[in-house]
Amino acid sequence: MNKRIVILGAGESGVGTALLAKQKGYDVFVSDGGEIRDDYKLELKAAGVEYEERQHTTERIFNAAEVMKSPGIPEKNELVKQIRAKNIPIISEIEFAYRYKGNSRIIAITGSNGKTTTTTLTYHICKTGGADCALVGNIGYSFAKQVAVDPKPLYVAEISSFQLDDIKTFRPDVAVLTNITEDHLDRYEYKIENYISSKFRIAMNQQPEDVFIYNLDDEVTVKTISNYSIKSTPAPFTMSKQLPQGAYLLNAKLHLKWKNEEMQMSIEDFALKGKHNHYNSMAASLAATAVDIRKEKIREALQTFQTLEHRMETVATIKNVEFINDSKATNVNSTWYALESMEKPVILILGGVDKGNDYTLLSDLVKEKVRAIVCLGTDNKKIHEAFSDIVPMIINTQTAIDAVRSAFHVANKGDVVLLSPACASFDLFKNYEDRGNQFKKAVKEL
Repeated sequence: MNKRIVILGAGESGVGTALLAKQKGYDVFVSDGGEIRDDYKLELKAAGVEYEERQHTTERIFNAAEVMKSPGIPEKNELVKQIRAKNIPIISEIEFAYRYKGNSRIIAITGSNGKTTTTTLTYHICKTGGADCALVGNIGYSFAKQVAVDPKPLYVAEISSFQLDDIKTFRPDVAVLTNITEDHLDRYEYKIENYISSKFRIAMNQQPEDVFIYNLDDEVTVKTISNYSIKSTPAPFTMSKQLPQGAYLLNAKLHLKWKNEEMQMSIEDFALKGKHNHYNSMAASLAATAVDIRKEKIREALQTFQTLEHRMETVATIKNVEFINDSKATNVNSTWYALESMEKPVILILGGVDKGNDYTLLSDLVKEKVRAIVCLGTDNKKIHEAFSDIVPMIINTQTAIDAVRSAFHVANKGDVVLLSPACASFDLFKNYEDRGNQFKKAVKEL
């Protein structure tokens, strides 16, 4: 074979692609402008893959037959521009893994919000239903590495818009689009239509025998779906009406209709609570149905699912004040969903690195539910501008300990302290997990 592939970025997806490419007889070179983690270096060495770190040697990159770029590297990166100018094809990890998946089926899940919960729930339903499957993509293991090391007949993949930007032939058997809201606009020239097109790419190679699951209550999806020629079988989900085919909620019951079968289940029995999670549960149930998981197994799985760490995770109740860790809420919409599901007065911990956020989306919910805001970020100006007229108290903090103590200090009995930052975490933390873990530690130390 000996086709030369160059991999930019040696994170989970880069290393996974390198291992699979090496296994398939490619000439592989990995180049990372930063430092490569020690465990990744060991994996690359063990597989006999050449790599460099803290630099990009252009003459070793420009002789590639194709380049796999990690999703974290933006188009406006200088090296990426040069590779494009030389007409060297750039692909993403999911595109490369797809070539070697054999007869395996793929459920691919994307969307601005709810994709992690929907993906893990779909995986849980498929496992409960007896499928031999793997959870890959944005969470857990790289798709390419799974194909290389432990191939499965079914992959449940969480996929970001960045990964979809560089697909050519990637074709999931089941595609799920949870919703589309303004996020990552800094990567799409601040044009929402570029971001929307990127999300709809998940269905671009699908054929009539494939299934496309989407949210009929999501304004952006419904308004723009006709701009794309989608060939696959539609499977919508909604809370606003009955459907002949798809999933809908009516009188607090889930109705799942597919082919000639129908399943019903009371939402009281769902392990996941809150309106946004009912959407995630409908999407996941449809996806599992589309790969032939039996109805009673879907029912069982919806009752036994454990919630995710850092996603509306109850940490503790101290002196009748409940603490909830929703650190994974890195955009305004995620925070909107979190607030929407709150039934007690809220002390809201907000802030971090702002990706072009429009906080006015939160105004009504903040007015209705939030007693005080605790800012946790290096630059909180926009938060003050957005909410100082609505919320009587806004406090600035710089550490998780400070934020938790301040929130606890102003909380009354029966309040909820909600960490749902609406921002990325890179100003004060390594990532959203680090932010969530520091929050939990600070709560436990109160």
